[in-house]
Amino acid sequence: MDRRRENGAGKRRHHHAGGKQDGPCRQKKTTTTTPPADQAFDVAMCSEYYDKLEINRNATDADVKKAYRRLSLKFHPSSNKQPESAEKFYQLGEAYDVLSDPRKKATYDKFGVEGLKGGIPYEFGSGGAWSSKYVYHGNPDKTFRQFFGSDNPFADFYTNDIPLLLGGLLPEEVKTQDPPIERDLHLSLDDLFHGCTKKIKISRRVMNDDGYTSGIKDKILSIDVKPGWKEGTKVIFSKEGDQGPNKIPADIVFIVRQKIHPQFKRQNNDLIYQAQISLAMALTGCSVNVETLDGRLLNVPINDIVHFTYQKVVTGEGMPLSHNPLQRGNLILIFGIQFPERLSPDRKDLIKQALLFKN
Repeated sequence: MDRRRENGAGKRRHHHAGGKQDGPCRQKKTTTTTPPADQAFDVAMCSEYYDKLEINRNATDADVKKAYRRLSLKFHPSSNKQPESAEKFYQLGEAYDVLSDPRKKATYDKFGVEGLKGGIPYEFGSGGAWSSKYVYHGNPDKTFRQFFGSDNPFADFYTNDIPLLLGGLLPEEVKTQDPPIERDLHLSLDDLFHGCTKKIKISRRVMNDDGYTSGIKDKILSIDVKPGWKEGTKVIFSKEGDQGPNKIPADIVFIVRQKIHPQFKRQNNDLIYQAQISLAMALTGCSVNVETLDGRLLNVPINDIVHFTYQKVVTGEGMPLSHNPLQRGNLILIFGIQFPERLSPDRKDLIKQALLFKN
C-alpha cells in the first residue's frame, strides 16, 4: 500500500488510486513521520478482536457476549493453569471491551486498530465513531467482574480489585439452588376420595439461547391427585422455578389443603358423620341413612342406647388408603341427641315408670 505526504496545507489527507476510496481496512493514517511497525495494520488486523473471540465480523452484540462468557470462563487463570491462559484472558478482556461498545466497535470496524488507538480525524467522528485515542485499562479481571456483575461465578473469591486463587474451582461448582417455592393446592374431599387431575399454569423466567438474557414464559403443570391423599401431601416439580445464568432453578412445591365438606369430617383415613336423633330414638333404637361420597345410601341400624360419647363404626366405608386404594378406612357415626323442650306431667310420670321399672 502506498503512503503519501502533503506538506504546505499542514493537514492530513488520503489519496487513493483512481479517485476511489479503498475499504476501511485498507485505509492508512498519514502522518509526517513514519509510524512504528507495530502500529501498521492491514485487512487481517481489522479482524483481530473478532478472531480473539472466535466470531466473525457479522456477529451481533448477543454473539459477542456469548463468546466472551464462554472463553473468559475457559481461560480464566484461576481455573486454567496453562502458561498462555493469562495472556489469552487479557486479550479476551480487551476484545470484549472494544466490541461490546458501539462507538469503539464502529471506529474499529471502519479504521482498524490504528484508528482506534491512534485517534481519527474529527470529521469522521460525527457518525458515532470513537474520535479520541482508545487505551484499554489493562485489568481483564475488572472486565470480567463487570460482565458477570452480581452473578459472577467467581465473585465470592474477590477482595477489592485483587482476585484470589481459586485452586482450579470450576464455575459450575459454585452454583446454588434457590429455596423451594411453596403454593397451596386446595382440593375438595370428593377430589381426595376419587382422585383427579389438576392443571395449573405458572409463569416463570426462562433463559434465552444466548445464555445471559431471559424472558417470562408460561407453562402448564399437571398434577395427578391419587385417591386417599391427605392434608399436607406435597407435590414437587423439580427445578421449575425462575432460571438464571449462574443459579439452579428452585423447586416448585404444591401442598394439599383440604376444603371443608358439608357432611363429613376427615380423621386420617376415617370419615366422621354426625347424625341428629331424638331422645326417644336414642333410648329405643333407630336406623340412620348416610349418603356416601361415591353416591351409595347406607342404612345403619342403631340398636344400642345412644349416649353423648357413643360412636357407631361402619368398617371399610371411610377414605381409600393412598398406598392401596382397594383398602379403606372406617365410617364413624357420632350423634347429636335432641331433647324435648317441655313435657306434660303425664308424660313425665310415664317416663319415670319406664325408667324405674325393674324386671
